Amino acid sequence: MSYRKENLLTEEYKKFLASLDEHNHTKGLSRNELVKLFRKIVKGGMSGLCFSMYEDGQQPGDNITEAQVMRRMKILKPHTKWIRSFSCIEGNEFVPKVAKELGIKTLVGAWIGDDREKNRQELDALIDLANKGLVDIAAVGNEVLYRNDIPLEELKEHIREVRAAIPAEIPVSYVDAYYEFSVHPDLTELCDVILTNCYPFWESCHIDYALAHMQQMYGQVLQAAKGKKVIISETGWPSKGENLGAAQPSDENFLKYFINTQLWCQKADIDCFYFSSFDESWKVGDEGDVGAYWGIWDKDEKLKY
Repeated sequence: MSYRKENLLTEEYKKFLASLDEHNHTKGLSRNELVKLFRKIVKGGMSGLCFSMYEDGQQPGDNITEAQVMRRMKILKPHTKWIRSFSCIEGNEFVPKVAKELGIKTLVGAWIGDDREKNRQELDALIDLANKGLVDIAAVGNEVLYRNDIPLEELKEHIREVRAAIPAEIPVSYVDAYYEFSVHPDLTELCDVILTNCYPFWESCHIDYALAHMQQMYGQVLQAAKGKKVIISETGWPSKGENLGAAQPSDENFLKYFINTQLWCQKADIDCFYFSSFDESWKVGDEGDVGAYWGIWDKDEKLKY
């Protein structure tokens, strides 16, 4: 076999490959040992967390107060460098404002769906927040292609609009499942950084192989990115709920996946936004009973373990 110039590995990909010599940090550990390691990681801090807006009984569409955002953000402040938000309206605009006040960096998303009037509100709000200095990375949409909410060309126009309307030093991107960036190289090319969601659970993966599968997902995106920075914008494992094939929600599996993911990302120097910060009961409607149990903290804002 001979080398081809266009197939030479990027420095980021070389670093990724070098990180794969150790896959499982939890093998043989008791529950007490898992909890101890979990607490050590949480105390030491994570690179990023997805911000959970809603208390029990609340859901998207409800207007959330700045005071509520501040209360929850103060719980997370000692444990994360970055916060990710998913919308820019209905109280979500307080997330980057409060995060900046507390010294936390922000990945701010405009929620793009099939309601074009709301899409317009989201885009205008994202542009406004960015121009006020409250956005470190701007994300135009989350899993829009996965849901098939709007055509690809319309999504690309939204990305171009935001890119042209905010300061050049703020990276602009789009968030979706790892495989979308291989399927749509034109979309990948538009993004300044690549934001990928990687969920072995949703692909029915057994916990024993979950980290290796997540690493494969990341590696696929890294190849599609062609040298651009790749950030894991979501990954996680539910602590309760029904099995999905070989993927089993449980306290022990939650702990194993969290520990393995965090330690590998630290070793590989990968920015990762863990999903999620708090349990949110409203997600049962979209995802079944597992939807309510992805948080590191429970719905009452108490650390789970």
